[in-house]
Amino acid sequence: MGHLYYGTATESIQIPDRLLSHLKVVVTTKLRRSESFTLSWTHVDGTPGRSTLWLQPAIPMRFVFDSAEPETLNATVLKNMADMANSSAGLVVDLHVDIPTSEASPRVSPSRTTAPARRRSLSVAA
Repeated sequence: MGHLYYGTATESIQIPDRLLSHLKVVVTTKLRRSESFTLSWTHVDGTPGRSTLWLQPAIPMRFVFDSAEPETLNATVLKNMADMANSSAGLVVDLHVDIPTSEASPRVSPSRTTAPARRRSLSVAA
């Protein structure tokens, strides 16, 4: 279980290492571009409700992982998370999600002329 420290809070937000690895990439990419957004999740520690953070470049953030080895990232999940972070609803994550370690490569016919349909749901959203 990894930990996300935000601002000057001494308590961390516990997030599974695999999800935290993906979050780190999306969050740092957005903040490097000076793009602020929200990150929301439903509480899993027995406390009812949900939380939302306003993420912006001036607020310090630290990612702490239990594992010393970096996770292999899933490009499809990263894209879906980035798309959601760009939306007016912000990035909403499910802390219980299992992110697949590999993704099946889509089979596209060479004669295909239309663009694939956009996905409406995110596998890591609540």
